[in-house]
Amino acid sequence: MKIINGKKISNDVLNEIKKHVDGRMKNRKKIPHLAAVLVGEDGPSQTYVNSKIRACERVGFNSSLFKFHDKITENELLNEITKINENKEIDGFIVQLPLPPHIDQEKILTQVSPDKDVDGFHPLNYGKMTLGIDTFLPATPAGIIELIKRYKIDLSGKRCLVIGRSQIVGRPISILLSQNKPHANATVTLAHSRSKDLNLLCKNSDIIITAIGIPEFLKSSMVSDNTKIIDVGISRIDDDSNSKGYKIVGDVDFEDFNQRDVMITPVPGGVGPMTIAMLLSNTLKACKLND
Repeated sequence: MKIINGKKISNDVLNEIKKHVDGRMKNRKKIPHLAAVLVGEDGPSQTYVNSKIRACERVGFNSSLFKFHDKITENELLNEITKINENKEIDGFIVQLPLPPHIDQEKILTQVSPDKDVDGFHPLNYGKMTLGIDTFLPATPAGIIELIKRYKIDLSGKRCLVIGRSQIVGRPISILLSQNKPHANATVTLAHSRSKDLNLLCKNSDIIITAIGIPEFLKSSMVSDNTKIIDVGISRIDDDSNSKGYKIVGDVDFEDFNQRDVMITPVPGGVGPMTIAMLLSNTLKACKLND
């Protein structure tokens, strides 16, 4: 088993971004500014937002956190989003998901200005991505592409299986990998909960990207040698041997692949760090567009 080290590659990307920021400072250009909108007290969401803020500090970005009570109304939140859209100091911002049940997630994401939508979720940017037009790509799919690029994984004509059809990961990465572009040109199959013969699909695939959120779902018996596996899943499972009482695992039964001839991303340390790195890359891009 060979490791696709997302932590190392993300560090490389962040170092490159920092060099750009240092150059902007020397030339007295605007420093990129990333903001995050957080509604409620969801623990994982707060942890994720804090990690983004730390990454901003590392590369020299300015950052802001707009935190709201989970009782905020939908109209109140829409008004707050409009204020951020109009704030010229902020280059890009993200709305941390999930939102409380009484708020329409799609309505909120659509309210974000496409020019500041560094998460790549606005319908305008999503449509541009689908058409192959340069735009802000969703951060996790962009991170996957970057791993493929930097590990020089040849996808041209290869059979790629994407397990999971979410709008955040599965659907966009299936589109990106099938496009006639470098580090793509794959023959993509998009599988989901109703897909039949999933084991056969896995066996016949050269690369598998799994994003279904089922702990340790993918076993070594399901894949062939030389398969490249990108594990986007992240779950918390009970583990009495751990001082915390739990451990973090992905969709892949990582230890089960220990003696197999495959390339694989670990969880944690694989796709997660790349998501944050590409979010900052999108923010730098948004800042440059305003030069």
